[in-house]
Order: sequence, then C-alpha cells, then structure tokens
Amino acid sequence: MGSVTALTVLECEDIAWFRSDPAFPAAARGAAAALARRIGFDTHRASEVALAVSEASTNLQRHASDGALLLRVLRTRDTAAVEFVTVDTGPGMADVSAAMADGVSTAGTLGIGLGAVARLADGFDIHSLPGRGTVMAAQFWPRSRPAAGHPVPTGPVVAGLTRPISGETVCGDAWAARVDTTASETGPALLMMLCDGLGHGPLAARSSEAAVGAFRRTTVRDPESILREIHGALRGTRGGAVAVVRIEPDRQRVLFCGVGNVSGFLIAPGTRKSLLSAPGIVGHQMRTLRTFDLPLIPGSALVLHSDGLTERWTMDALPGLLQHTPSVVAGQLLREAAVRRDDAGIVVAKGAW
Repeated sequence: MGSVTALTVLECEDIAWFRSDPAFPAAARGAAAALARRIGFDTHRASEVALAVSEASTNLQRHASDGALLLRVLRTRDTAAVEFVTVDTGPGMADVSAAMADGVSTAGTLGIGLGAVARLADGFDIHSLPGRGTVMAAQFWPRSRPAAGHPVPTGPVVAGLTRPISGETVCGDAWAARVDTTASETGPALLMMLCDGLGHGPLAARSSEAAVGAFRRTTVRDPESILREIHGALRGTRGGAVAVVRIEPDRQRVLFCGVGNVSGFLIAPGTRKSLLSAPGIVGHQMRTLRTFDLPLIPGSALVLHSDGLTERWTMDALPGLLQHTPSVVAGQLLREAAVRRDDAGIVVAKGAW
C-alpha cells in the first residue's frame, strides 16, 4: 500500500521539445529561466535551473547524436516544479560515474559538469547504453518549498512522455494518472490512461484532451467503466485509441482495458507480458469490452505506449533500466522504439510493489 500512498502522482504539462541545432543551448536556457520565473521561482533558483539546462543542452549539441531536450512543468496541489528530460541516440557512456565527477564535461569543454547538475536538482536520474544513447531527467522545486513545510516529492510512481510528429507543434497523444483511495475493499490503487487521438495535429490533440478530461472527472473506478465514459466524451471528436489500467498493490493485481492501437506491457526482469486491446475507435465504435486481470509481479513496471512506438523493444537490450525512475524508463523506450512519422506517447508506472 505504501508504494501508492507514499509517492505523489504529479500533474504534468509538457512545454516544448528542443532539438539540437546551433541555437539549441541558448534557446533552451532562456525558455527554462522564463518558465521557472513564471511558476514562481525566485531569481537565484531560476538561474540555477537555467544553468543546469544550459549544461545539459550544450553537452547534447557538442557530443550526442540526434539529441533533444523536453522542458516541462510538474505540479502538486500547492506548488510547481521544472523538469527537463534529455534523450539522445549515442554514443552513450561506458562509465556514468566517471562522467558525473566534478570537473568532467562530457564534451571535453569547460562546463559545470553533470555532477553539479545533479546537485542543483532535487531529483536526478541518468541511464546510458554505450553505442545506443543516454536519457537524463532532472527536477527542480522552489527552494522555499521545504521551509514552508512541504517536502519535495521524490520517486514519482508514474511518468510519461509525448512527442509530436515531425512538423507539428502539438501532440495527438496524451496520458494521465491519479490515485484512487475511495475503494476500501481493494486499498489505494493507481489509475492511468493513455489516449492516441486519431491522426495528428490540433484535431488529434483535441481528442486526447477530451479523454484526459473525462478520466480526471469520472467517479467510476474500474477500467471498463472509465473507458465507457471516455467513449462518451470523445463523441464529436475524431476519436482515438485508449487504454486504461488500474494497479492494486494491496491485492497484487493489474486490471487492463483498451481499445485500438495502444500497446500495454507488464515488464519485469526476464519477462514481458502483453496486454491486449480490442479493435475499435473510442468515441465512434467500440465492440464488447474485455478487462484483463493479471497478477502484479514484484519489482515490475507497467508500460502503455501508442503506435508511434514499435513493439520491437526488449528489456534484455536495455540492461539495468528497470532500476531507474519512470521518467528515464519512458525516455529510453522512446529513444529505442519511437518513429518520426507519427506522434509518440508513452507512460510508465513503477513502484515498490
């Protein structure tokens, strides 16, 4: 039970992806500073965020292949944070600990170093595969937060990433998660949803936004009932593919119900179990729904992703990844399996169950 109740499920607002080009570090740094000030950071903390983003983006530009940085806002009920996630396709690091040492710059240039980035951040995680690529995630909360009696959330149990198709600025995929504490017979549960709006661009995004809104408003608790409410909310939109999951740590089970091309997997060391969705388009045509009831494997993670990622990834090819945070797991799977010709969305739940 503690794995759900002790960890905060954070609201997430993706701001922008920055891709490596000559103006990349300056643009990312300026956007990070402006974002930090907009959500209430003081001048000093905003400058620390900007410095960390500048170091990360400069390293991507000078050293990595196909590097990108996502800048976004995380929110609790009473405050907000800045998070950045970097993804690249190589060359990767054989010794992450050495790269984190003070005075070391990944590109061999003078910089503050990744170790200093980690110290400036309230949450930091990195996973690298030599010859494949690196994913790094860092969270920055306002320094006044602990003094105000609100401890910094650590170890979020769920995180997701969305990236629009090349040429678009909005993504047609969206995800959401929340904790259900109302069912005393099952104990606290984690509910999560992924929607892949049909097509691309603003109309697809409208579908996924409607799905997120219905998911957050509904008072029903089982995946099939939630999916039916989302179906009603998507009428009048293009519709989409949607999957809903309920994870019940106390009962050690996972409930899954999906329609359309959203892939679901329960992954653990040495195993990957597929969760099957029914054919159809939520908001337009749904056949008889089926809920799958699976045992929750200790140490496992639950992954949902749109068909903007292929299903050809395997955990054997990503050694050590399951020991990392949901943000980094999602980032490595995005790097491994996403295709540029489609919107890509992935959400990962991982706790101490």
